[in-house]
Amino acid sequence: MPAENLRWETLEALKKTAKAKISFDPYWSERGEDILAGCRDVLSLSPHSAVVLERLGPLPPQTSRSFLGSGSEDSSPGLSDETSASASSTGSIPDINGRSSMLYSAPPVRTESEQALSDEVKDEDTDVSDVPSPVSSPVISLLSPKAMETAGQILKFEEQQREKAKMALKRRQEVQEKLMVAVANSESEQLKRFEEFMELKQRQEYQSMRDMMDRETKESIGRQEKLKEEQRHRMKILNLRLREAEQQRLKEAELERQRQADGRERLRNLNTIQEEVLQLNQLLDPSKQSKAQLPADCLSSFSTRGNQLCSQVSEVVRKTAEGEFPSVDDMTVAERALHEMRALIRLMQEEVAKAQEKKKKEQEEEEELRKQKELQAQQEAQKKAEQSAKEKAQRKGLQNSAEDSTLKWYKELQQSAAQCAQSFEELNSPKDAQCKKLKLELQKAASIPVSQISSNSGSQLQEIFDKIDKLLSGRPVMSGGRSVSTSQHPQGLDFVCYKLAEKFVKQGEEEVASHHEAAFPIAVVASGIWELHPRVGDFLLAHLHKKCPYAVPHYPPMKEGTSVEDYQRILGYRVDDSGVEGQDSFLKRMSGMIRLYAAVIQLRWPYSSKQGSPHGLNNGWRWLAQMLNMEPIADITATLLFDFLEVCGNALVKQYQSQFWKLILLLKDQYFPRIEAVTSSGQMGSVIRLKQFLESSLQSRQISPPKGQLSATFWRT
Repeated sequence: MPAENLRWETLEALKKTAKAKISFDPYWSERGEDILAGCRDVLSLSPHSAVVLERLGPLPPQTSRSFLGSGSEDSSPGLSDETSASASSTGSIPDINGRSSMLYSAPPVRTESEQALSDEVKDEDTDVSDVPSPVSSPVISLLSPKAMETAGQILKFEEQQREKAKMALKRRQEVQEKLMVAVANSESEQLKRFEEFMELKQRQEYQSMRDMMDRETKESIGRQEKLKEEQRHRMKILNLRLREAEQQRLKEAELERQRQADGRERLRNLNTIQEEVLQLNQLLDPSKQSKAQLPADCLSSFSTRGNQLCSQVSEVVRKTAEGEFPSVDDMTVAERALHEMRALIRLMQEEVAKAQEKKKKEQEEEEELRKQKELQAQQEAQKKAEQSAKEKAQRKGLQNSAEDSTLKWYKELQQSAAQCAQSFEELNSPKDAQCKKLKLELQKAASIPVSQISSNSGSQLQEIFDKIDKLLSGRPVMSGGRSVSTSQHPQGLDFVCYKLAEKFVKQGEEEVASHHEAAFPIAVVASGIWELHPRVGDFLLAHLHKKCPYAVPHYPPMKEGTSVEDYQRILGYRVDDSGVEGQDSFLKRMSGMIRLYAAVIQLRWPYSSKQGSPHGLNNGWRWLAQMLNMEPIADITATLLFDFLEVCGNALVKQYQSQFWKLILLLKDQYFPRIEAVTSSGQMGSVIRLKQFLESSLQSRQISPPKGQLSATFWRT
């Protein structure tokens, strides 16, 4: 059917009308208009719609024209009436006829109306509104069924469009509501942010105000603390000044007490000096020197000078009679007077000793002249016996005693030591308490430092050396909390030299015998003292030869009339009420003294300006050569040779080199078999040690330095 073919064209034409296009105005709400205001206009058809209607069916031209004529009117009520008339089964025929006549009167338009309809559809806006058209009176439809169907389709299409419009409107309303909700939420969030921002600004202002208040509080507290600190500082300075003032006062009081104590000490010393000067002056009294056999003028001069020195001391004492303490200068004058008085006494005693010695010498000469004739025969017989013994020993190649020069040296040392012991007999056997006390103090001052010698440190060893040197130089030293000096007694220096040498040898006899390494610190101090004070060295050798005659070397023969115990004492054995000491103890003591002697030979005091030891290595060579020229003694010879070579062998190698090795080779090849020949099976210990030492030394061509020898770093400790 042609009407069905034009259905979609009709719908397309209606869609392109002005009413079919619902425009959206975003500002309709602000103007107060209804959103469906554009859909409520009266629908009307343009005049060009007649072409479409003519194609819908074979209606009479009049009807079509009347229908189109009603649509040609540009009023929406006409189109609404025709639509309602075709949809309704009721109506008046006169109305339709009237309308038909109106449509008929419209001029027919064909092609131009179609073109106009097409343009009208493009230009006009068709809108489908849900506003109902005004109800017209029921009319009888004069349209054909196709026209009615088309009209129904149009109405249905309009209804669909209205539903679509409603749905679109509903969706648009939902979108608008969502948009409004979003806008409201956004505004609410912005309001919250604004409130938060304002609250933040308020908190910041409050915080800044609190910070400012805290800062001001801190500044105030800081100022208060600063003021407190300044106050504390001022109090501290004030306390320091008070403390310094108190310390100064205490220091001045202590100085005053010290000055008083020093003054009292000087006063006591001055009284002691005056007492000693007066006592020494009594020794210068000519009435007490009647037995001295000195010239009268000499005694008078000594007495006069002694009285002058007493007057000097009395003058110093007289200054302190008014309660004042003697000054340092006064003490210097008094001490100088005391020293001069002692020197005067020593000079007088020397003169007396010379006179006594001269008298004794004269007596001895007379006695010698008397006995010379009596002993002449005995001497001649003894010389003959000695000559025969020497010739016999020379034939055998060895001697039984030391050389004449060695024996002479040995006897001179013993005689010097005996004379020294005799010179201080008065001090050694004191009668008054003061002299006895002085003897004990001098003996302690000499023996205690030697007992303190050890290898702990070089500085300690130097302090001991300085103390001994100071004592021997006549200067006062502290002993037992008191000051003591050799100048306090005329025989004080001889006594100290003798006792000091005796103590050195005793240390070798006891300390070195137990600890071989102790020989070196003792020997280096003894060597230094020997260099500065040669008399101590002579006495040391005398004591050493007396206790150990093998250090000469000398094998004392047993003389007629000498008891076995006395002869054992001469050989060096200790003899007491319990009997003679054992051989092991005897060898141990002899070993200690030989080791000390071997250490003294090679050592020198490191702070001395001289070169070499005062009793040098040539004495070691002499001792060793003379030992090899004498017949060996069982046990003793092997022990002493081993100890001597172990301590002094390294130094002798450096000094004599090849000559020393020749001597060692002679000892091993020729002398050692003699030692083995005189040694029993129970005394082979020392012989085996000596043999091993000689073999190892000759094999390596060197002798190791002795254990315990002081190194250069020791003196920096």
